[in-house]
Amino acid sequence: MSRPNNAASKKKPRNIIFRLLGPGLVTGAADDDPSGIATYSQAGAQFGYGLLWTVFLTTPFMIAIQLVSAHIGRVTGKGIAANAKQFYPLPLVLVPVALLIVANTINIAADLAAMGEALYLVIGGLKHEHGLIFAASSVLLQVFVPYHRYAPIMKCLTLVLFLYVAVAFTIEIPWREVLVGTVLPTISLNHDYLLLVVAVLGTTISPYLFFWQASQEVEEMQSERSRPRLPLKILTRGGRSELTRMTIDTTVGMLFSNIIAYFIIVATASTLHAHGINQIQTAAEAAEALRPIAGSLAFVLFALGIIGTGLLAIPVLAGSAAYAVAELFGWPSTLEAKFPEAVGFYAIILAATIIGFAMGFLPINPIQLLVWTAVINGIVAVPIMAVMMLIVTNRKAMGRFQARPTLAWAGWGATALMGVTVVALLWSLLP
Repeated sequence: MSRPNNAASKKKPRNIIFRLLGPGLVTGAADDDPSGIATYSQAGAQFGYGLLWTVFLTTPFMIAIQLVSAHIGRVTGKGIAANAKQFYPLPLVLVPVALLIVANTINIAADLAAMGEALYLVIGGLKHEHGLIFAASSVLLQVFVPYHRYAPIMKCLTLVLFLYVAVAFTIEIPWREVLVGTVLPTISLNHDYLLLVVAVLGTTISPYLFFWQASQEVEEMQSERSRPRLPLKILTRGGRSELTRMTIDTTVGMLFSNIIAYFIIVATASTLHAHGINQIQTAAEAAEALRPIAGSLAFVLFALGIIGTGLLAIPVLAGSAAYAVAELFGWPSTLEAKFPEAVGFYAIILAATIIGFAMGFLPINPIQLLVWTAVINGIVAVPIMAVMMLIVTNRKAMGRFQARPTLAWAGWGATALMGVTVVALLWSLLP
């Protein structure tokens, strides 16, 4: 009789940890996608350790705004677009959703191209064919694997990001210079500097992450593991344990994301920038540039990281666009549904991935495309974040789970930070 009890007691801690870390962890890891890696690599190559301060600056604000998105999803039982259309005119919601789709599709294109090129650098073959395999695999997994089986796969994929920590320990790093660049930033009003600051912020605090995490909280709420399987706002008592879970999950996920971003900038600054390589075109090119400087091990780890993060990010990019559109038009929107039950939802995933793959054949400068996509994300994020803050602080929308003052102030602070940065960039463009 004691053996089953012992087994259950041994299994329980693992189940608790697995449950605590969910949408927040996956969202944070998906933030370090191949396009993000390229942006962080360009920051390290072009400005050395000069932009490390942005990672620490954004961390508390990133945690706050992702907590807001998780809060909205779990409390209301609806995604951000579904909530926004309840309080604002449809055209006002349609514009940022349309821009989200454009930015996500471009991100998918850049990520698939980077993944195909990274695999080509490691094993050879044909770049576009590799990209096609990744695109097809992503779509097939989302369509045919129900959410309760797909979520653990995505959680496991987050482990691939530790490859970038490993990269840092294969090269020589002047940690004193790193520390100075982290705590004593050199601020410049130069256009290129401001452009990359906005790109880093737009990559770190991205609209698709808001939509994805809110919708994943809804997915988790509807799963058999969730207790209660109801929106928190309709409960007359309890629910605080769910908020605690979301806080732990989101905080760990965002810290994890920004630590990886930090190591990517450190690694490329210590190698590429230190050896006079100030411009890269793709994440795969950053990996290739590492080979003669840092050795084959650093190159392979960096390249494999691109592939692994891409496998995680592609479904998040396509899925967040599908959630936003489906919620906007009232279509069924869940990865738990079979294809005939949510045709519109899965059609958006399919279309975004196919168009993204097709864009890989266009003669476009990849790094400029990535940077400007991040800039678009930064600009679009401001109104979306403002709408999210208005929802999460609305008693009618959130009931007794209306955001507390600490979360409200931090969320508005994140919104103001993005707004000031975008205004500074636009000011730098003036003659």
